[in-house]
Amino acid sequence: QVQLVESGGGLVQPGGSLRLSCAASGSGFRLGAVGWYRQAPGKQRELVALIFSTGSTNYAEFAKGRFTISRDNAKNTAYLEMTSLKPEDTAVYYCNWGSVVWGQGTLVTVSS
Repeated sequence: QVQLVESGGGLVQPGGSLRLSCAASGSGFRLGAVGWYRQAPGKQRELVALIFSTGSTNYAEFAKGRFTISRDNAKNTAYLEMTSLKPEDTAVYYCNWGSVVWGQGTLVTVSS
């Protein structure tokens, strides 16, 4: 059974960058798709980006050109590189594996 722990969130100024990490324990990480989702206060959780076991990726429109999802199966870790951050990117960011396993989330706050 895969378990996930996110890290890398924090406070960043508009225009800044952050890299989130999603560390997985358990076997089978490389076999499943990994997704980053986010949930802003008062809003529904939404997909940010997906990376499949093949390495192919999908991005939400708001993430295209600013965010990059990647994975290192040797380290059982997935990443979300975020650049040109905006205040509206403020949210709790969650990692998901195989559409069934969720991490606890990491808070990203974009504010001056």
